[in-house]
Amino acid sequence: MKGLVKALLLLASLSLHATALASELSVDSIEVHGELTQGSLIRAVVPVGTKAWFNERQLAVSPDGQLVFGIGRDAPLKHQLRLELDGQQLTVPLSFQAREYDIQRIEGVEQRFVSPPPEVLAQIRRDSQLVQAARATDTDLPYAFQQPEWPAYGRITGVYGSQRIFNGQPRNPHLGLDIAGPVGSPVFAPMTGVVTLAEDLYYSGLTLIIDHGYGVSTTLMHLDAFHVAVGDKVTQGQLVADMGATGRVTGPHLDWRINWFQERLDPALLMPESAPPKKAN
Repeated sequence: MKGLVKALLLLASLSLHATALASELSVDSIEVHGELTQGSLIRAVVPVGTKAWFNERQLAVSPDGQLVFGIGRDAPLKHQLRLELDGQQLTVPLSFQAREYDIQRIEGVEQRFVSPPPEVLAQIRRDSQLVQAARATDTDLPYAFQQPEWPAYGRITGVYGSQRIFNGQPRNPHLGLDIAGPVGSPVFAPMTGVVTLAEDLYYSGLTLIIDHGYGVSTTLMHLDAFHVAVGDKVTQGQLVADMGATGRVTGPHLDWRINWFQERLDPALLMPESAPPKKAN
């Protein structure tokens, strides 16, 4: 179920895990937004001044009591949100749902499409370091709590979590959402933020990463051109790039990804519509 998920509805047994609390910190004082499933970004609202931990990791809480966290494609299903306010404590057990992913087995693929040539391994390692550094950005920008908009027009051709097995060798799962379109099609910022990376990378070609705050970032890949640079603030819906076919691709498309720090999440779970709107005439 997408949209608002009340902690009270999710966790009938909360009272068994909570210390006797005053009304300022109770089940009724918490809102949880998002789908409790693998690959999901979860947002919550807690009383102002609350300290919070997701499992053992302390979370930054915004001045108005908002927080965010997420779990990856194959994450365990049992987690907890621990809250503390003025000496009161509340432990919220979170049960996530497992997902099934599209797995394709393909035989007879040329080796050059299965493994990269040795001469590019140094570039791949450098690329990975750049991306990890950008996704480690931790700021108090408030846009992590914004409802995303579709970053491009087009047909969805690849979904989160799918995986191909070439000649018996599993490839890395696809951890984004592919939107196909002609080279040069506009690509928009799905949320407001600040550009932290604009690079030409081996696998993903021209790649843009936008920080939205609180560890949440957007990655836009296989672009043909940038319209913004590192350090630029971009607003939701702003033209930031052109769709392309750069990097390791079989055709022009946008690969859109959402991260909470290094956790790779499913953009589709954040969208109220199942597909991008048609391009306006």
